[in-house]
Amino acid sequence: MAPRIGGVRLVHEGWARYLVAEVMQDDGTRITREMEDHGRAVAVLPYDPVRRVATLVSQFRAPVLYSGGPPSHIEVPAGLLDDGAPEDEVRREAVEETGLRLGDLDLVASAWTMPGISTERMDLFLAAYGECDRTGVGGGLAAEGEAVAVHEIPLSELVAMTHRGALTDMKSLLLLFALQLRRPELFA
Repeated sequence: MAPRIGGVRLVHEGWARYLVAEVMQDDGTRITREMEDHGRAVAVLPYDPVRRVATLVSQFRAPVLYSGGPPSHIEVPAGLLDDGAPEDEVRREAVEETGLRLGDLDLVASAWTMPGISTERMDLFLAAYGECDRTGVGGGLAAEGEAVAVHEIPLSELVAMTHRGALTDMKSLLLLFALQLRRPELFA
């Protein structure tokens, strides 16, 4: 018998839900596991292949600050999947956070972000853009308490940031590495 969830108890519901699951193991024993559940998510690394820059954002992240990190964290635009397809939602997030209208998307992966604790599965994309695709200033949604700063960073500087440990967001690192593998000429 394969492990299965025997039951789930809700312990908190807010922006995310926190659950305690009773897991029936294959040998018949029962264990409990805590889970954070907020649904699917999307992220994108928008890059301009002509100017060899990428657009990232920074904003306050309470867990990073709590864990001893800086109050502002540089990362790729990302957000929760609402009701639409991942491609539509990542385009919406890009406009809200960066002011960029994205066209073609290159799916890198649909991956579990923290499978030991979270139900989150994130669709990760690369998206080329040009200067004509800037439709606004970005900055996030004030109604959601977002105060997003937009950063257009040369690709060579992003690589240098990884070498000195200054780019510390996992999804951003993964997408930058994917861009290096798929478009090495942009880094020559």
